[in-house]
Amino acid sequence: MNLKRKIITITAFAIAMGFLESAVVVYLREILYPDGFAFPLSNMPVRLALTELLRELATMIMLVTIGIVASRRFSTGFAWFLYSFAIWDIFYYVFLKLLIGWPESLFTWDVLFLIPTTWTGPVLSPILVSLTMIMLAMVILYRADRGFQTKISGRVWAGLILGSLILIVGFVFDYSQHMLTHFSLFEMLQLKNPEVLEVATSYIPQRFPWWIFGIGEGVILASIGWYWKQT
Repeated sequence: MNLKRKIITITAFAIAMGFLESAVVVYLREILYPDGFAFPLSNMPVRLALTELLRELATMIMLVTIGIVASRRFSTGFAWFLYSFAIWDIFYYVFLKLLIGWPESLFTWDVLFLIPTTWTGPVLSPILVSLTMIMLAMVILYRADRGFQTKISGRVWAGLILGSLILIVGFVFDYSQHMLTHFSLFEMLQLKNPEVLEVATSYIPQRFPWWIFGIGEGVILASIGWYWKQT
């Protein structure tokens, strides 16, 4: 299968995954937020919270599988994983907007992820990350399609990993500050503790650390530029 057909096929699959993700969220919000989603979070039953964690893990496995099936080489398989992840995430918000008119704006706060702790941020932040992922994926796939070496050097990997870790710090920064004012790190991990759940659900986002986010994005973009220069 040539590159164009593969892009069309994987794009269609990722868009369909995005719709399934948004459909699940629509159902959850009907159950937990009948008057509309807003912070503070509704007190989610432990069984439902565990199901959500496992669903997110299953989604990651599905996206990794796309990369494994799409390419035998690690670098291009990684590119397809990034591309499908980004398309899935962008269309997740597109479908939520079409189905329930949410988010109200790109600066509306959202719960982004639950592993290993709660990630929060304005909707714009994961969309920017997704666009960056698409950029890196396209650079790798372009090089592969032109017959260039696609192996990612250790320096580039170090930059990508460092930038990603900085982004994660930005996403968990506000929520972690809220929790650490009440509990130790060990106590935070005790999900069955009713006090932990009560404080967690009382969380209202205050301020997104755009400066941390900007540093992380800058490191990743610099790494992509370094990788491109190797062509």
